[in-house]
Amino acid sequence: MAAHATGTVEIQAALARLRRATGLPVAFGGLVDPGRRQMRISELSGNATVALRALAVTSGSGLGGKAVALARPCAVTDYSASRQISHEYDAAVAEEGLRSVLAVPVVVRRRVRGVLYGALRTAQPLGDRTLSEAVAAARDVEQALVVREEAGDLLAAARPEPAARAGSSAAAWEQVREAHAALRALAPRIADPGLRAELLAACGLLAPAGAASAVSLAPRELDVLACVAAGATNAATAQRLGLRPETVKSYLRSAMRKLGAHTRGEAVAAARRAGLLP
Repeated sequence: MAAHATGTVEIQAALARLRRATGLPVAFGGLVDPGRRQMRISELSGNATVALRALAVTSGSGLGGKAVALARPCAVTDYSASRQISHEYDAAVAEEGLRSVLAVPVVVRRRVRGVLYGALRTAQPLGDRTLSEAVAAARDVEQALVVREEAGDLLAAARPEPAARAGSSAAAWEQVREAHAALRALAPRIADPGLRAELLAACGLLAPAGAASAVSLAPRELDVLACVAAGATNAATAQRLGLRPETVKSYLRSAMRKLGAHTRGEAVAAARRAGLLP
């Protein structure tokens, strides 16, 4: 689940958004290599050559390296002639035919995790609107990486000790249930389908099937019940899942009907007996 291995999904989505919102013909980017002061360009959109692919950009070098070092957006109107940057990567930039270039860092918890670039093949100012859209695209990646890391933390916290599995620790089980609810709430926000499937599979491991049951709940019904089981109110459940309170009530009523329950507590107990909740 390493961010460097799978975060490229978010980079790709951000580049598509950047080109769509700004009309820039070329966009590219990548993530900072873990434990190193360099980022590697892994994703390209609108490129005419492969000159930039897999290019390793050292912190402080070139436009992207400057964005990494300063942790702020940087731009040049004519890359090869600019006196604001160093020129280690001029050959690759020239081969791709780029002139005006911007670079926006992806910053998570005050650490630069990647860089998004946008570029023109002509030398002209990029403008405030273009820079604002690039920053917004970078924010999308930042939020996605935060969600990914939260999911990783929850997965680690949700692996109970064998003793807890045996039911000897009520506190440990409550921790598992809270993690289960949080994981289900995070899953719909994950752009990477592989990671999303991994999270849902982990949820299944936390709720081992019990007695055979014909009850089948919709994913959102189970999401709501998981939050309720962790002690959340309808309002808190709505906030956690990004739903309206009325929608939460509707899902809860539907789940209760399917489970033959008359109260929230009965619904949670029935779902646990059916092996749908930990």
